[in-house]
Amino acid sequence: MKISEWMSQSGVAFGTSGARGLVVSMTDAVCFAYTVGYLKYLQTVGEFSAGTSVAIAGDLRPSSPRILQACAAAITWMQGKPVFCGFVPTPALSLYAFSNGIPSLMVTGSHIPDDRNGIKFNRAYGEFLKCDESAMRMQEVVIPEGWFNFENNLSIDFKLPPIKNVLNVYIDRYCNFFGAHALSGLTLGVYQHSAVGRDVMVTIIEALGGKAVPLARSDVFVSVDTEAVREEDIVLAHEWAKTGSYDAILTTDGDSDRPLLADQQGNWIRGDILGILAAKKLGAAVVTTPVSSNTALETSGYFPAVRRTQIGSPFVVSAMTAAAAEGFLPSVGYEANGGFLLASDIVQDGKTLQSLPTRDAVLPMLCALIAAKDRKSNLKELLTILPPRFTVSNRLKNIPTERSMQRIQSFRENISGVADALGFVCCCGSVVTVDEIDGLRLTFQNGEIIHLRPSGNAPELRLYVEAGNQGRAEELLDFCLKSVEKWIK
Repeated sequence: MKISEWMSQSGVAFGTSGARGLVVSMTDAVCFAYTVGYLKYLQTVGEFSAGTSVAIAGDLRPSSPRILQACAAAITWMQGKPVFCGFVPTPALSLYAFSNGIPSLMVTGSHIPDDRNGIKFNRAYGEFLKCDESAMRMQEVVIPEGWFNFENNLSIDFKLPPIKNVLNVYIDRYCNFFGAHALSGLTLGVYQHSAVGRDVMVTIIEALGGKAVPLARSDVFVSVDTEAVREEDIVLAHEWAKTGSYDAILTTDGDSDRPLLADQQGNWIRGDILGILAAKKLGAAVVTTPVSSNTALETSGYFPAVRRTQIGSPFVVSAMTAAAAEGFLPSVGYEANGGFLLASDIVQDGKTLQSLPTRDAVLPMLCALIAAKDRKSNLKELLTILPPRFTVSNRLKNIPTERSMQRIQSFRENISGVADALGFVCCCGSVVTVDEIDGLRLTFQNGEIIHLRPSGNAPELRLYVEAGNQGRAEELLDFCLKSVEKWIK
């Protein structure tokens, strides 16, 4: 049957970053079928045939090794050659695969809890885009007889191949561009939790001359969301900062493609602010980012061109690649979660940073740290170069996507009435503009922004708020969460 039918029956569908679902739904048979459908689609565009290598890697979720095994079995059945890159960051896998012009897939659920997982598919030279997903859905897949038992688990003895080391090239990427003394004099805490890049982060910091101090390594999976930072992680960062030992604290989400950076006082910096700092450091001519990102990007005046998209790296990749093709160079992109993307090479001081059109967590954190060091200041002082616009976000969990979409549609049909009923008008004044690029984003008379959007990865409703100071943004978000929670249910 078609992949679209597999998705309908299993409940494992495409979100903003690949196919994701409950681990119990991601049986070996489902993962095998999706991988076959993926490769069959690549056959139609000339990127896969018998003998083609396909790079695979995974994060540190308990379910990732099993799913990787099913994906590798599917590659083998399709007469491809699985190249197992181990448990490494998504951008490290992508850098290796794109550089070698081969397909790749990453088994990861990113920031979501470990009762869920996912498979992120890539083409030979870039991310899977929405048009690729649509075409993959139409592929007919029949799994081989005798390979699976009644519980849809692999019944054959299939082993993953030996690990291919792809981390050295990933490390060299930063060392060659920034230099061996770029972080000299800095002591950086590395919050390791269960991020797959926790050890390579330490290696990169030390290779750039900094001192890395590992913190809070976990033997169980911890779901760190760089857009909605957990209260316990806020507390942890402040406790570490109180020791006065660190110039900054670094961490990432589960597959280490989204950064989270705290200043010397333990304040986590929003990813969309980090993105502006990185784009400035790299001298971007055009910046592409989703509609949910902080508007200091435009008001700063640092960039000749800005392009806004729907939320999700495939949309950012499409728009920033188009900008590069139009001659806007360098062309970069970032997401509100902090993942930073390069559509073109960066050349500075005779050194070249190769384009990497997929989310990277390491690059934006290095750019901010080095920019602060170059100014002989710290991260907190560096932030003062930006206009005072503050974004905060959170999520309402266990809200079915269908329910969120129905309620938002009712909001669209009566913007003024619903905004008034929710108390938004009382707080912020009348609605001035409505943006429907992704979800419902309202700008109010006082300049504040409230944005509602169903998550593409989980049964959650995302809320984003922007205001002129941090305290007001947090106050408004708290009000919105309480008001919307009553309304959505």
